[in-house]
Amino acid sequence: MSGWLRGAAAAFFVLLAAVLPARAGEATRYAVAVLPAPVLNTADFPGVFGGRDGRTLRTDRQGQIRQLEFIALPGTAFTVHETLLRGTSVVHRVTTDDYPSPSATGYFVEDRFVRLAEVAPPPRPRMLPPRDGIVARLLAARGSRYVWGGNVRAGVPAMTELFPPAGKLSAETARRWRLQGVDCSGLLYEATNGVTPRNTSALLAFGTGVPIAGLGADAIRQRLEPLDLIVWKGHVIIVLDRERTIESRLGPVPGERDGVAVRPLREVLAEVLRGRMPADRYPESGGTGGKSFVVRRWYGR
Repeated sequence: MSGWLRGAAAAFFVLLAAVLPARAGEATRYAVAVLPAPVLNTADFPGVFGGRDGRTLRTDRQGQIRQLEFIALPGTAFTVHETLLRGTSVVHRVTTDDYPSPSATGYFVEDRFVRLAEVAPPPRPRMLPPRDGIVARLLAARGSRYVWGGNVRAGVPAMTELFPPAGKLSAETARRWRLQGVDCSGLLYEATNGVTPRNTSALLAFGTGVPIAGLGADAIRQRLEPLDLIVWKGHVIIVLDRERTIESRLGPVPGERDGVAVRPLREVLAEVLRGRMPADRYPESGGTGGKSFVVRRWYGR
């Protein structure tokens, strides 16, 4: 066998070993994010970022990439369960304590965003900023666009380098390609250095509940403190003080009336109370829980 063939064969078997799932008895594999790393609920990174023509994003009618679950912050530790080839991308099926939400399809990260490790890496350092620092970070995000799964308002510039589009993109498509913006819980996640839970489903039980059942807007307002969370499954609003709130929400038209905005607390409470009932504890399932909201106090508890 020629040297070239031997080299090609060796490369093939190395690649084959890389894309096979770990077998029973094999050592567990790990990875650590070295960049802000998009985590998808599909392994098809090239299909989401590029598609057949190399320049199309897989978005829904509201312009959102629903395959994006969250953006893992640098230092996030993963357990690697399987490694796959998708086009020219090497993709790892992973789990992480930073995002414990169950998934029917699994979670996936592209190889170029992580460093593989043979031993379990330490958890990502979590340092909660002071209250004033969190408020300042929240306010600095005003005007950022809503991005489903987004929790880094500056986005991931490496996306257009690692998944280069075929041809020039419009400014709006380039922004979406780089995942510039935050969703409602992602706004809080970034402001707290990833200390708070990433999903509203986890925020429903985060911290301690503020008793609000049966109260009107004025009475609820008097009980609120800075950084309290007005939350229900699917959305969270953050209290800045007894006059203002901040939130990131998706508007009815892509790019219009969406994103991060500061709003009067009285206006927000009146709007929420028109469609939801205040509760001391969010019902787990069934009943009228879908029309409830709770207030959770987590800072300085």
